[in-house]
Amino acid sequence: MSPIAQREGLHLPIHAGFGRPLEGARAFHFKSLSIYLIDVIGGFNSLFQVQPTTTRCPVQWRRNNENRPFDLMNAVLARHARDRKPHRMSLRAADLARYIDHTLLKPEASAADIERLCAEAREHRFHAVCVHGSRVALAAARLEESGVYVAAVVGFPLGAADSDAKRFETESVIDLGAQEIDLVLNIGRLREGDDRYVLREMRDVVEAAQTVPVKVILETCLLNEEQKRRACSLAVEAGVRMVKTSTGFSTGGATLEDVRLMRECVGPKIGVKASGGIRDTATALAMIEAGATRLGTSSGVAILRGVATEGSGY
Repeated sequence: MSPIAQREGLHLPIHAGFGRPLEGARAFHFKSLSIYLIDVIGGFNSLFQVQPTTTRCPVQWRRNNENRPFDLMNAVLARHARDRKPHRMSLRAADLARYIDHTLLKPEASAADIERLCAEAREHRFHAVCVHGSRVALAAARLEESGVYVAAVVGFPLGAADSDAKRFETESVIDLGAQEIDLVLNIGRLREGDDRYVLREMRDVVEAAQTVPVKVILETCLLNEEQKRRACSLAVEAGVRMVKTSTGFSTGGATLEDVRLMRECVGPKIGVKASGGIRDTATALAMIEAGATRLGTSSGVAILRGVATEGSGY
């Protein structure tokens, strides 16, 4: 018998109605059914249980308890990646779509381009669109009540802006309707070993975002393995909700090796977003299999069409 069943006293005689005990076969069947249901519920709860992150920031404690859907998604997807089998992965197009942040960050993108991005996101039910701050209000208006989130980049693409500017930018885009933040960390400060500055900056943005989830872009193509590990550790300590490989605007994008390394470093606590260079179905599925719980790509529609045309193997 499970601890839950024992705690609920189901090993004791069961009463029903006006305090009259159930007797004989009826009591046995009722009792067995009750124990079975509680065991099933307990197992279901354990599947979705997420351990809260430990941090010195009191705001993050509140975030951990106010954003449970985001945490549950990360936990379930991370568990799926951890328990994957060694054969080729398979996902329905509708399931794959929920991994995708449909992205348009080209500096020349027009309002019409953003509206087309949002229309595609609505049609295919992507998780989010990812845009620059000046386009957040338009995206939020086009995606109202659609179930598709609006993510905004902060400190993009270099990450070299002053911390106060990043904090202000975070508050500004949230006021405009952003529901997720993709923050570029200060790459130069990280590389020179100024962990205190990097940690404080991430914490400042997490605090400014309040209940809005923050993803931190590491720009892995500019870091060695030790620096990537250190960045992941600082991100977990700062209370961010996801680490992200790349901006897509530097010397390289996401690699399977980096995704595996980042998943190893952060564990199941937070998400891993692969971004940069993900342009086809095979690459998208490989990134998920490596441990990614989110994909940042401007090729979401093509990726889903690949699922539809390549048969049951994907």
